Amino acid sequence: MNKLNFIRCFFAVWILMTAAVFQIKAEIKLPAIFSDNMVLQQQSQVAVWGWAKANANVKVTSSWNKKSYTVQSDGKGFWKVKIATPVAGYTPYTLTVSDGKPVTLKNVLIGEVWICSGQSNMEMPMRGNVGQPIEGGPEDIIRSTNAGIRCFTVKRVSTVTPKEDCTGNWKIANPGTVPDFTATGYYFGRLLNEALNVPVGLIHTSWGGSRIEAWMTPASVKNVPEKTIPASDADIKVINGDPTVLYNGMLHPLVGYGIRGAIWYQGESNKGEPNLYVKMFDLMVREWRNIWGVGEFPFYYCQIAPYNYGGGHPNSGYIREAQAKGLLTPNTGMAVLMDANSPACIHPPKKRDAGERMALWALAKTYGYEKIHYRSPEMESFQKEGRVAIITFNTFGSDRGLTTHGKDIKNFVIAGKDKRFHAAKAVLSGNKVYLFSPAVAEPEAVRYCWDDTSGTEIFTIEGNLPVSSFRTDNW
Repeated sequence: MNKLNFIRCFFAVWILMTAAVFQIKAEIKLPAIFSDNMVLQQQSQVAVWGWAKANANVKVTSSWNKKSYTVQSDGKGFWKVKIATPVAGYTPYTLTVSDGKPVTLKNVLIGEVWICSGQSNMEMPMRGNVGQPIEGGPEDIIRSTNAGIRCFTVKRVSTVTPKEDCTGNWKIANPGTVPDFTATGYYFGRLLNEALNVPVGLIHTSWGGSRIEAWMTPASVKNVPEKTIPASDADIKVINGDPTVLYNGMLHPLVGYGIRGAIWYQGESNKGEPNLYVKMFDLMVREWRNIWGVGEFPFYYCQIAPYNYGGGHPNSGYIREAQAKGLLTPNTGMAVLMDANSPACIHPPKKRDAGERMALWALAKTYGYEKIHYRSPEMESFQKEGRVAIITFNTFGSDRGLTTHGKDIKNFVIAGKDKRFHAAKAVLSGNKVYLFSPAVAEPEAVRYCWDDTSGTEIFTIEGNLPVSSFRTDNW
């Protein structure tokens, strides 16, 4: 080959390589959450976004209505568009995104989408942890084949910089995938799927041992002077606990994806600061709703279960009380787990109770199943008649009263003006409990299950929902 031919050949190869690189750069890139097998929120204007060439025209076409939406990417190639979704159903659709070279997402279902977040009790998979099983897990895994339940699990990332994307993929429920699904989330989604007969998409983003402030946005943490946001990744001292680090790495990439609501199971790691937890929970929920931009979406959560924390103070009755105050935040609901019966394990095996009790809230309050009993009874009033203290419970519309399932009530204590608590004899009648102690002449305060490990003995007849721990004093 002479020199001239060599030069011609070199330039030909260079042009081909340049064109190939240009084509790669020109290809549409979608966030991980937009992929095959995904579930899109029904009857909504859902956001779809990604990256292309700078200032390029991007076309998004949905197969359910054969409609195309065109948007122009910005100077950095980012684009975002909203598309209309139909009523939920099991027909698999496609979604095609193109700037000249199409990318097609297959087997897309339209249904109900929920965020599942928190710490280890949300993260705990259906196959259980080492030495910690899920009650009924093996049997439920075997029977789990269901194209209408799908889960996207976000890989752990801790950072001070809000991430544009995350790592994960949508998986369809079957015995090969469900062992790694969030157990609490799976049982929540399974009940919704059965009751509503629509597909359910679960977006699971949690990290064991995480603190609530790690899931809060920078804007919300600024209202909590007790918490300091790390200045850089090198300044992160607790990778799953420092303020904003998990929001940045594991929630920010999802913000804006079409959802119906969120479920939350967290609180054990904030046990020592109950008063601050009330404030942080409210700030977190309100700011999640603000940044999502889809309205005041429902936020249902689990109250932590009794567990032997080793006698540390304050006891976990205080954090459960703080969590109960979360009901003051609009459009929230709390699942009580005082019957978890797992004082030696911080991960109660009864994850079906956790997931399904949140699903009851969703069915009643979000989906209009008005006649189901979904809310645990709560103390309504404290009265005194001589030496007897009387607690009246609000049963929220149920006229069937309460039950102990034939067991004695042993976890009430009462105190007089000396603030010394004594074990009380208790009798349940209807929605009232009558309390007496020979050591207390004039009752001034009542507490129930006010320690780390005591479990409830009182349940609703409708729904079999447990009473939470509570106190009438503020001592």
